[in-house]
Amino acid sequence: MQKNIFLLSDSNEVITRIQQLNADSRPLWGIMAVGQMLAHCNVTYELVFENIHPKPNFFMGIVLKFFVKKYVVSEKPYEKSLKTAPYFMIKDNKNFESEKLRLVNHIKKTQELGEAYFDGKESFSFGVLSKSEWNIMFYKHLDHHLRQFGV
Repeated sequence: MQKNIFLLSDSNEVITRIQQLNADSRPLWGIMAVGQMLAHCNVTYELVFENIHPKPNFFMGIVLKFFVKKYVVSEKPYEKSLKTAPYFMIKDNKNFESEKLRLVNHIKKTQELGEAYFDGKESFSFGVLSKSEWNIMFYKHLDHHLRQFGV
């Protein structure tokens, strides 16, 4: 069964898994270093809490809402080494400790705001999402990358 990132116990479990990573952690698949992976995971929360990424153009918005959304918010796990949106691509090296701290703080903020805050909230890419869709999107992405790094 899908975990619920809005529950303190489940968000703490994810944070515990993040704390098991170290600067030398290596992926079981893919090419991102651990600091890049953490920065990549932070993008999900930047899209919610910060206004630093350009909105998708009209055509890309249609593609995201009608084709990508159902994959992102379904409980089906992501495939290994799946392509990602350009603003999720982290090419430069990132500071492991600062990205880890940012991610933990984003997870805590999300949990504290709670599912009521997110229920019916418009996402950057997919339009209005239910609390269940937000949960799946948040948790599934984190779980995918934590499994990528063996935690």
